[in-house]
Amino acid sequence: MAADPKDTEFINQLLNGDKNALYLLYDKYSGALYGVILRMCREEDLAKDLLQESFIKIWQKIGSYDPEKGKFYTWAYRIAKNTTLNALRKSTPLIQTEDLSVYENKNADLEATDYTALKGILSDLEPHHQQAIDLVYFKGLTHREAHKTMNVPLGSFKSYIRQALVKLRERRSELSLLIVFIEVFGNG
Repeated sequence: MAADPKDTEFINQLLNGDKNALYLLYDKYSGALYGVILRMCREEDLAKDLLQESFIKIWQKIGSYDPEKGKFYTWAYRIAKNTTLNALRKSTPLIQTEDLSVYENKNADLEATDYTALKGILSDLEPHHQQAIDLVYFKGLTHREAHKTMNVPLGSFKSYIRQALVKLRERRSELSLLIVFIEVFGNG
């Protein structure tokens, strides 16, 4: 992967404990990351806090960044996205359990959810639609990264995503779980 030479310089400075390099990376990427976070949480104050938390994690975990595995922005994007998802999981449960008395243990782990129906619905999509959804929503790639992975023009890739979402919305009665999943994890 060809890394931005400035990013490489800043990352090397960060590895040596230079806070100014963090400020420079913040200036370069905070706008894009803030947009991702705000789109996910839909609250400006929370988004600002999560952006700060994300950059603190970038500072703390810079030693784990491997330029051979991807661009710095992609790595930072995943940190911001995961930080936001963790905050959303803590603050607002995805499933209402208070008044419905559905669960005996209201603290049940969401990871125990059965995603078999979701996998079945996704497998009904055309293969190129499945791959597009997988790259963006499950692997966390941006549309620009994913269209290169699929080796199709960006416009065609975006069309794949739109077509897949339209087909999935047509099956809305079966898709409440998927719709929540996509809304929480963002729209690419």
